[in-house]
Amino acid sequence: MSNQSNAAAVRAFRILEILSAAGGPLTLADIVGEIGLPKQTVHRILKQLESAWLVTRAAGSRYYECSTRVRQMAVNVLMQAGPAAARHAILQQLVEKLGETCNLTMLSGDDIVYLDRVETQWPPIVNLRPGSRVPLHCTASGKLLLSFLPRMRRERLIVNLPLRAQSENTITGIEALRAELAETRRRRIGVNNQENLQGMIAVAVPVMLDRNRACAAIAVQAPLARVTLDGLMAFIPDLRAAAETMAKTFAE
Repeated sequence: MSNQSNAAAVRAFRILEILSAAGGPLTLADIVGEIGLPKQTVHRILKQLESAWLVTRAAGSRYYECSTRVRQMAVNVLMQAGPAAARHAILQQLVEKLGETCNLTMLSGDDIVYLDRVETQWPPIVNLRPGSRVPLHCTASGKLLLSFLPRMRRERLIVNLPLRAQSENTITGIEALRAELAETRRRRIGVNNQENLQGMIAVAVPVMLDRNRACAAIAVQAPLARVTLDGLMAFIPDLRAAAETMAKTFAE
């Protein structure tokens, strides 16, 4: 590959980096300001990335963002990368201590994706494996990570989410979801009170990159027949300790 081709590939990768690190979609001017290249050059690279379905824009929109193809690649890297074994060990130790199923999840588009999951010794109630996706609006991790998003990105997701009723407890109204997210961010705890599946409850805490940015969530899940929601809330100190250790694997 020629030096010119290498330079073009590096520029394209840098644009993907800028988009992935942004709190939301960016305009052409935003990207130009970040990368310091001529507007025409950035526009040409964005067109190429769009053609390869690496970058997307809504019809008629000025805002660019990474495509689902790129987001899925990022999830695959996190699931298979070197720190994956360390993350699994942290979850395993947590499950051994709590006696309930625990999982590590992150935001991917308008879903929550499981990076890892360790089952307790009890027979599994829900068959969820790494790579599985669940809705944002009715899961403990989903509401938690949604609550930490920058306001504009959070609002854009809220108004476009299909707020389908998964159970009789699912929040299906936008205003009710906004209120739930405000309370979730205030307490820094996500709660699923039989909202995704009748009879299943969960609580989640954030894995923080810094004081304000959550990169993932750790949750404990159990059937209501075995433990109450207050019983799961008693695990919050252990979940937070595990999340603090887990954060180091994302900073490496």
